[in-house]
Amino acid sequence: MATSFKTRVGAGLAALALAATLSPIASAAPAKDNNSSAYTFGVIGDVPYGAAKIAQFPSMITELNTQTDLKFLTHVGDIKAGSDKCTDEYFQMIRTQFDRLQTPLIYTPGDNEWVDCHRVNNGQYNPLERLDKIREVFFPVAGKTLGANMPVKSQANLGLPENVSFTEQRVEFAVVDVQGSNNSLLPWTGLGNKVATPEQLAEETHRTEANVALINKTFEKASKTNARGVVIMTQADMFDRAILASGADKNPSIVSGFQETVEAIAAGAASFDGPVYLFNGDSHVYTADQPLAEGSPWVDVYGVDPVSNLDRVTVEGSATSNEWLRVTVSRANSKSAELLSWERVQYSQ
Repeated sequence: MATSFKTRVGAGLAALALAATLSPIASAAPAKDNNSSAYTFGVIGDVPYGAAKIAQFPSMITELNTQTDLKFLTHVGDIKAGSDKCTDEYFQMIRTQFDRLQTPLIYTPGDNEWVDCHRVNNGQYNPLERLDKIREVFFPVAGKTLGANMPVKSQANLGLPENVSFTEQRVEFAVVDVQGSNNSLLPWTGLGNKVATPEQLAEETHRTEANVALINKTFEKASKTNARGVVIMTQADMFDRAILASGADKNPSIVSGFQETVEAIAAGAASFDGPVYLFNGDSHVYTADQPLAEGSPWVDVYGVDPVSNLDRVTVEGSATSNEWLRVTVSRANSKSAELLSWERVQYSQ
């Protein structure tokens, strides 16, 4: 007999609640404060997906707590599968697990937890109401990371507490809320809409303006302070091969919601004399490439000039993934040509 969605997720939540009680928390060593030393951070995304990963999630958090060399951790969105319900209970359960982290966590929401919640199998929520709930649950205090605390600057004054920036050893970081589903421009069909609503369009416009402002400010600061590099993180894969295969080269409107963000990144990278890195989730399959290099089809899709100093990494995620990304930032006086290097790390279970 097939197991119902309610039974599967209910079992996953029950296992998660039990594991949260029983799983030990490793003691984290204090981070070294040395402006010339190398440091590492972690990136995860598109996790947990489905009942099995929900049940495993506390163990993942416990294992990440043993990585005492991590200065911080980022989750690049999608804390649930696209077919699971967007309930308050689920959000609070994930927040409880995030609170167990002894490393500072910077989280940017994914489309699965609000944009796509209009779907019937997600509960037919109004996505804007779910976005408000996400901000209430995960960003109640502006400028405060989840897990352990680390100072960050947020755009809470613009209504986007999830958008943050910070500096670590002359590397500028910006985490911006860019969504899959064409940055939330696809119609909310689960609510009976065939086109984007005025409220939907207004939200996307406001959020994109804030994102572009933060990206521009980050590059301006990086140039002014002679930063070693710039790192940008988003949920959306703005260079998803599947989108390209669907005809984005002939119909750029498919990625219209990403246009201004890509233009800002391209212009910022072109003006900055140093390496630029983009980390994203969304498309689930690990990828490392230079999406706006000379000859890339994305240069024509977005109509931007090629840039050679932008490297992009998509983090592996979804129900079949069992890994996280360890990123190492070279020490300030290193002779290495690469500012950032990374490795895919398998969870032990």
